[in-house]
Amino acid sequence: MKIEEDEIVMPGDKLGIIEQYLPGEGTYDDDGDIKSSVLGNVKINQKMKVISVVSDAKPALLKVGDIIYGQITDIKPQRANVNIECIKDNARPLALPYMGAIHISQAKKDYLEKLSDAFRIGDIIQAKVVKITGDNVDLGSTDDDCGVLKAMCTRCRDYMHTTQKADELQCNTCNRKEKRKVSKNYIND
Repeated sequence: MKIEEDEIVMPGDKLGIIEQYLPGEGTYDDDGDIKSSVLGNVKINQKMKVISVVSDAKPALLKVGDIIYGQITDIKPQRANVNIECIKDNARPLALPYMGAIHISQAKKDYLEKLSDAFRIGDIIQAKVVKITGDNVDLGSTDDDCGVLKAMCTRCRDYMHTTQKADELQCNTCNRKEKRKVSKNYIND
């Protein structure tokens, strides 16, 4: 089956293979097959060999520079994995489920010995999309408005509030203090 220009396609429809085209906006590479990620019309740039799908009511796609909201799902010595929930100031849902990662060098401006001094599993964060390479989304939280927006105590799981120190939170129940890379927009209620 040959896909034609302006043909209407559904999410998951095969448009071609990597050997024919590069995946453009509204498409993704599925093990060498280029598939549509949105409902829309096929656009083919023969000169650049790029195939795209354009939709009037397309869901949001991540791009470099976007500010996202997400939740920390895992912490390794060099990176924190983030389940990306949505894009700031964009009411449209994400086209695909995105996972991102914050490298220890992108967590804060100052030197950070352990990534667990910036984030913990379950933290709700705000971060900036630094780089997108295929399925890999690199995030950064060095800006003042980026970092932890809401955190729970690792001892009793109650919510924490900010203290006088810039990168410290304190539990509402057991008064435990923990280090975090706290956003200036931290939610204290």
